[in-house]
Formats: sequence, structure tokens, C-alpha cells
Amino acid sequence: MSTQRIEKDRLKDYFDHFSMIMPAELIEIEVAGLDLGDQVEADWVPLSGISYDPKNDVVVVDLNDGQVQHSIRAPVEVEVEEDDEGIRSIGIRCGEGHLHVLRLKEPKALPVRD
Repeated sequence: MSTQRIEKDRLKDYFDHFSMIMPAELIEIEVAGLDLGDQVEADWVPLSGISYDPKNDVVVVDLNDGQVQHSIRAPVEVEVEEDDEGIRSIGIRCGEGHLHVLRLKEPKALPVRD
């Protein structure tokens, strides 16, 4: 398994590309922090898309055709874990120090852009 760090100035393009390519994959969202413990925020629900708004410095994860949103404010670190089958998870550490892990039920390869 390899880990790829996505720099902040690439977040918008990366998540826009990710959202266009990925169908409605099932994901789990887990949030971990010293003050929270480990909490499952979403349990294998369809992913509608992920976006980054640089003006407000927030990552928004849309679930269930936009019916539910999970916001991650002031992301300081974004890492994508993948293996030979594709992306397994995306870890996003927010400004409060919490780690938000978006785990795909089935790994998916993200095609390289032309």
C-alpha cells in the first residue's frame, strides 16, 4: 500500500477530478481525535462527490445525492492510500487536529488525466 500526499493548492482540482470519475461508491467516514475518540459519521453510504472550497477553506463530502454533507474545515493534511486495486481511503486532518478518514468499500483506480 502506498500513500500520496495531496498539497493544498491541488485539493480543488484533485477532488473535482475524483468526483467526476468516481461513480456513487459506498464510503464510511470515521472521525478520530483525542477529544472525540473514534466516531463513525457515515456507515457505507453512497458518495455523491467531494469538493474543496479554497475561499472558505473547507472540504465538503456530499452523500446520498447531496442529502447529507460532511464538512471538514481548514484541512492541513490530505493523504490518499492506494494499492494495486486502487484508492482505499482518503485521510484528511482538519485544523482542530481531528482525522477524517473516508474509506471506500471497494477500492477504485483513479484514471490519470490527460
